[in-house]
Amino acid sequence: MKKSLALALLLAICPAIHAALTQDIEYANVGGVSLRLDAFVPDGPGPFPAVIMVHGGGWNSGDKSGGRTKGYMAPMDDSLSRAGFVWFEINYRLTPKFLYPACIDDVETAIRWVKAHAAEYHLDPSRIALAGESSGGHLVDLAAARADKSTRVAAVVSFYGAYDLVYQAKAKPADANVRGLFGISVVDEKTIPLLQAASASAYLKPGLPPFLLVHGDLDPKVPYDEDVAFRTKLLALGVPCEFITIHGGGHGMNTWDKVAPGYKDEVVAWLQKTMPPHPWRYRLHKLLGI
Repeated sequence: MKKSLALALLLAICPAIHAALTQDIEYANVGGVSLRLDAFVPDGPGPFPAVIMVHGGGWNSGDKSGGRTKGYMAPMDDSLSRAGFVWFEINYRLTPKFLYPACIDDVETAIRWVKAHAAEYHLDPSRIALAGESSGGHLVDLAAARADKSTRVAAVVSFYGAYDLVYQAKAKPADANVRGLFGISVVDEKTIPLLQAASASAYLKPGLPPFLLVHGDLDPKVPYDEDVAFRTKLLALGVPCEFITIHGGGHGMNTWDKVAPGYKDEVVAWLQKTMPPHPWRYRLHKLLGI
């Protein structure tokens, strides 16, 4: 309690800062592998809500920068910046060099790092969301579903993420990437438990944070119906879950502006509704005149 109060007071008295993007910050070093993230902090004193973004790429490729086409999670950067969110784009260890659970370990390490650096980045540690797309969607679904106190977040946005790897490992064309995540060649009674243990579906329970699922109904890689089933299971457990269908949308949000130009605003609006400001903190700001 004392620690939380001290952090809240520290955040409250932080001076206003200018918007800034800092790239390639090391958040961990695992066996000599430097894990890095990019961080954006908006103008003002905060404390701001924050989003940790996890790129896709079949667990074997991708980058926090968005790559040459500025795909993966990068399309959300400007919308979150304008809306006054702190955001982090993270890299994590990829296959085939690093098999599961390296990727989920890195995501969970990044969550702990962001919480530990909340004051430095003027963010509210009680208003942190995870957002991921494709294999990154799988990772944020899993991290949220199996979270402990150190990794619990306030909200999850999953863009066409796979929550059931047993299903995905049997379905083309994603099967090769899923099997590569574990370095396995077949799905049988020996490997199914590995896939189940790495699936968010194995950890679903009441009390999870609210989810927003965003999926194109023409996705050729992760079936749209899989997210429909995921939402049904979450709602049956009493977990808040909303769904945005991108009509005519395929796999990869960098192609969605043509068919659904307002989807980013919808995602931001959901985050603002789901992680509203704490009135007492803003009253304290007003009292202190900052």
